[in-house]
Amino acid sequence: MKKVSILLVASIVMIGCNIKKEEKGELPEMDIDVSADAGELPEYEINWADVNVGTTTKMVKIPKVVIVMEEEEVEVPVIDVKIPEGDYSEMEERTLMVEAEVTDTEHAIEIKKIYASNDKLYVVSELTAMDKSIGDKKMRVSDQVVLNAPDMNVVYYVVGQKPNRMFNTRYKYMDSMTDVDTKMEGHKIIYTK
Repeated sequence: MKKVSILLVASIVMIGCNIKKEEKGELPEMDIDVSADAGELPEYEINWADVNVGTTTKMVKIPKVVIVMEEEEVEVPVIDVKIPEGDYSEMEERTLMVEAEVTDTEHAIEIKKIYASNDKLYVVSELTAMDKSIGDKKMRVSDQVVLNAPDMNVVYYVVGQKPNRMFNTRYKYMDSMTDVDTKMEGHKIIYTK
């Protein structure tokens, strides 16, 4: 690429100027007695090309790959949570969803476990890189579970390497399922896949 750039600049310099001889030159006269009249070099007037570099706006076709999310009817796990001595009139259906935005390769995300403790739910998912490359495109993957329960706070843990995208900052990422199991010791598992 550098060689092409150098050749291009040299071509512009050679083509982009006008050289006009102003005066005839002559060699100095020499006398054997070592006396000489001063010579005179020819004079040239050089008119360089006027070169302006800038930008302009053009309409060009740029290929774009868009990954479209489509709605499909699928089986979604449903969990009914009944708290001892609870008020079941306050039961509501909620969708617990986990998502990740990834690049480089396709990924899969799957809700593996849900723990309960007091008024909190802990949703544990696993994010796995697949073999198929998507290059520098971005892709969102998700999984969900429907829960019938009283209003409870939800904490999300994702096992796997956190993708380097701003979208992925709302979950806590853990290195392994063993780390999650240790953290959730004493909590009741209400869902496992």
